[in-house]
Amino acid sequence: MSGKHVAVLMGGLSSERPVSLSSGNACAEALEGEGYRVTKIDVGRDIGQVLAELRPDVAFNALHGPFGEDGTIQGVLEYLQIPYTHSGVLASALAMDKGQAKIVAANAGIPVAEARVMSRFDIGSEHPIKPPYVVKPVREGSSFGVVIVKEDQSHPPQVLTSSEWRYGDRVMVEHYVAGRELTCGVMGDRALGVTEIVPQGHSFYDYDSKYVAGGSRHVLPAEISPKIYQKIQELALKAHQAIGCRGVSRSDFRYDDRFSEDGELIWLEINTQPGMTPTSLVPEMAAHAGFGFGEFVRWMVEEASCLR
Repeated sequence: MSGKHVAVLMGGLSSERPVSLSSGNACAEALEGEGYRVTKIDVGRDIGQVLAELRPDVAFNALHGPFGEDGTIQGVLEYLQIPYTHSGVLASALAMDKGQAKIVAANAGIPVAEARVMSRFDIGSEHPIKPPYVVKPVREGSSFGVVIVKEDQSHPPQVLTSSEWRYGDRVMVEHYVAGRELTCGVMGDRALGVTEIVPQGHSFYDYDSKYVAGGSRHVLPAEISPKIYQKIQELALKAHQAIGCRGVSRSDFRYDDRFSEDGELIWLEINTQPGMTPTSLVPEMAAHAGFGFGEFVRWMVEEASCLR
């Protein structure tokens, strides 16, 4: 039994707050089962003061989205010298910015789709690139604000310039890659299994297909050729290392095998704070590799550090 005091950081200020609460509660319960003394913290703007008074041995970062996985909370933890899980300040900030992460990945030899980062107000009435394409907020997760523009659509999505848009002014306009949704986790210096995500009743892997019961089906191991399976693992590990991630990450891919087995394989993005419920993608991959959920979160706590 460890006896370490672990503060589980959860909730937070982003649109992904409900997902974070689910991750945090699951991790806190598992860590208590592993013998840690656990304090759950619903993170607010006073988090620096709360942590300075609590002084835990380790902070388990179960936050998702802005402030939680963009380098902000990581900077607070560095300042307070509290060891923490997942990636550090620079890697977190870089991975959260889809445009910058894509530049780093491409320079590392990872195949990416054609894309432009621009202000949503500059898109106007003309397509910024030839349809089909996808518009993504540069600094959001869980598919918030993602819009797919089909080939026959006559103009860009009007929601981008509406007063209801709340996902920031910078967006990435990315060539749409048809095909299968594949994802691969990394745990330290090893790639985990490759999962195919099959949305059920949804046109793509959106928020509901991620978090609503029955919204998607996970196929692990993915039913693809050994050559492509291994290639995805190699690229996931390469992205993890190129961006400077620590602990756990997950890279997402599109694989278009409609015309040949080799097909087109494209890296989409990397997630430095993947969902952490027992049925989330990366814990499923860890279980497939022989790590029970309690063992998995224990590994993350024991691997925690500053200067990540």
